[in-house]
Amino acid sequence: MASQEQRLSFERPIVEMEARLEALRKSANSPEIREEIQTLRLGLAELTRKVYANLNAWQTVETSRHPARPQTVDYLDLVFDEFVELHGDKLFGDDRAIRTGWAKLDEFKVMVVGHQKGRDIKERQLCNFGCAHPEGYRKASAKMRLAAKFGLPIICFVDTPGAYPGIASEERGVAQAIAESMFEMSTLRTPIICVVIGEGGSGGAIGICVGDRVAMLEHSYYSVISPEGCAGILWKSGAFKDKAAEALKFTAKDLLGFGVIDDIIEEPLGGAHRDHHLMALNMKKYLRAQLRDLTKRPIDDLVEARYQRFRNYGVFTTEALAAENAEASSESSDSSAPDATLES
Repeated sequence: MASQEQRLSFERPIVEMEARLEALRKSANSPEIREEIQTLRLGLAELTRKVYANLNAWQTVETSRHPARPQTVDYLDLVFDEFVELHGDKLFGDDRAIRTGWAKLDEFKVMVVGHQKGRDIKERQLCNFGCAHPEGYRKASAKMRLAAKFGLPIICFVDTPGAYPGIASEERGVAQAIAESMFEMSTLRTPIICVVIGEGGSGGAIGICVGDRVAMLEHSYYSVISPEGCAGILWKSGAFKDKAAEALKFTAKDLLGFGVIDDIIEEPLGGAHRDHHLMALNMKKYLRAQLRDLTKRPIDDLVEARYQRFRNYGVFTTEALAAENAEASSESSDSSAPDATLES
């Protein structure tokens, strides 16, 4: 049952029913109460399914930020058989907002790169709340090159509101570090799988999200900007964050329809934060299937398809654009033409 601090606003009916169920369990000393418990369990499952099947865009953001949601280190523990962490960018330092290292998933040896937000306040400060500095992206790039050198696949877990925008980050070249990471990932000669596990915010997300397969967890988001940032720019107030979230079209269903991502990984009933082990099982099944598929494909075909995929985002046909321009020109001419009656 969710604690008071971890309760999301739209989860109130679920939490209240869970509390009733828990109270009944403590007094389950008669057949009638046991039958009521069974009925309540079925009702709770149906209510949870209904609530989470109808989340709006802002509620999806809330779920993606849930403090109990599995993070990169949780998947390292639950999905992989082994993990050996690699530190530092060999230029400035070791950014704890991005974790990298060798891992083993069944018969596959892989390089894992992922954002880490942290749980308690001490870890969150150490990880800068998942907002990486340039040394984080340079570390990621260096470890990915190492994986490509040995012909080992790369798995990236994306979970960040964005790269750190502070002065120190800018002074050390965060924009260049992200751009170089994206460029290198587009040409690395090894399979790359990217999964948005929570937040996928701005350049901080796409800096490690250029892959042969890009997937999202069911209740995650992937966007050019956070809803609060968008609301601040367009409406000059963060109070319009829910309106901005709806306009951005950044949920998993939206982006699958646009062709931005390839797959949606199903979350446990009520979200990944309610069952880490089941979420890890779903993740492992997905990664295993993709690794088996991608490692059989010719590397030249993979690299070319990956490059073209990202180059084609937002492409439109010149014929369609010409037709739109012609229509606009025609409407403009009609509206500016002198009235025939007046002319006569």
